[in-house]
Amino acid sequence: MKTIRLNESEDRDFIERVSRESGQAVENCYQCGKCTAGCPVAFAYDLMPHQVMRMVQMGLKEEVLRCQSIWLCASCVTCTVRCPRKIDVAMVMDTLRIMARRKGMVPPGRGRNVALFNNNFLGSIQKYGRLFEFATMVMFNLKTGQPFREANTGLTMLRRGKLKLSVTKPRGLEEINRIFEKVRQAEKEV
Repeated sequence: MKTIRLNESEDRDFIERVSRESGQAVENCYQCGKCTAGCPVAFAYDLMPHQVMRMVQMGLKEEVLRCQSIWLCASCVTCTVRCPRKIDVAMVMDTLRIMARRKGMVPPGRGRNVALFNNNFLGSIQKYGRLFEFATMVMFNLKTGQPFREANTGLTMLRRGKLKLSVTKPRGLEEINRIFEKVRQAEKEV
């Protein structure tokens, strides 16, 4: 575990920005730990959910945005359901991912694969108007340096007709592209 200096000045703008963008009063967290106790993915985290919340409260922007935990969060909302202060911790994690992406930060460790998959998934939706599973997984495997990962599963799915080698574009692809453009514009405004 990394040592954090508490005497560093807190970034009040960061705290307010996380609260505003997530719609959550992060300052209301009193560190009961119920979010961490219920998290099914906590075993893989470098910082536990309650630690992420505390670091946000302390304004430790760089440390929080560089942690793996925000990328590994499954958004299952167990933390949110368990929170006695009614804080949507999963929404805070999602907001932190967006902020890290906006800053161009490369996720560390296993978080990198999550970000790669997310980019491939959204790229497929934007290009084809729907998820093209075959191309999404092939690109993911190539980008992670594991071109034959799950190849046996893919072949089985192909033989059973569960995986297609081509995709048909739906009607309304222009509307999907407009949605992506609106999201890009909204991200610039924040």
